[in-house]
Amino acid sequence: MDARAMSAAAGTPLPSSVEKLQSALTAQARRQTAGLGCCFGEAPRSIICAMTDSVLLDAVLRPAPPLSPRVLGAILSIVALMNFAFALYFVSRGAWPVMPFMGLDVALLAWAFRAVTREAKREEHIRLTPSLLRIEARPPDGPVRETEMNPYWVRVAMDKPPGRASRLTLWSHGKGVHIGGFLPPEERASFAQRLMAALSAARNFRLE
Repeated sequence: MDARAMSAAAGTPLPSSVEKLQSALTAQARRQTAGLGCCFGEAPRSIICAMTDSVLLDAVLRPAPPLSPRVLGAILSIVALMNFAFALYFVSRGAWPVMPFMGLDVALLAWAFRAVTREAKREEHIRLTPSLLRIEARPPDGPVRETEMNPYWVRVAMDKPPGRASRLTLWSHGKGVHIGGFLPPEERASFAQRLMAALSAARNFRLE
């Protein structure tokens, strides 16, 4: 029972100073209760967004960079000159059918250099937050392929022992996504460990 109720029950009027003090204490208690509700009840929206948008892993996977175009051009020129010299030698000996094959060697080497340079533009962007794992695969040409997964259900599978044919696969709900196929085996295995640690942190983050 508060002071006003006790005064009314006793039949004595409550002094105005006591009434003002009780009102001030009541207002202060309400402010403290509201503050506790903000801190221990529902968190502000900005705090929730900051927690769920925390980046646990942000990596871009790319193939090993090729030699510069100038170096590739120099190698191709040297090989072409050597093949031309050999072709002239064989033609002088009467073995002219060899000459087209010498030219084919240079053409195949040029195609291989072009393919390596083109594949070097491929990349995969892996971004992990406590609420989302996003994979953006950018081919040398064509549209970007995006895959989104719930980190809680993602399982990382890496073939052992790591080799050129081993695969790094992300499984979720029976569907698998291969990533890092262009990386050397050691780098692929190292990134698999980093990704597993980040996914474990994401699950613990959501449980806290």
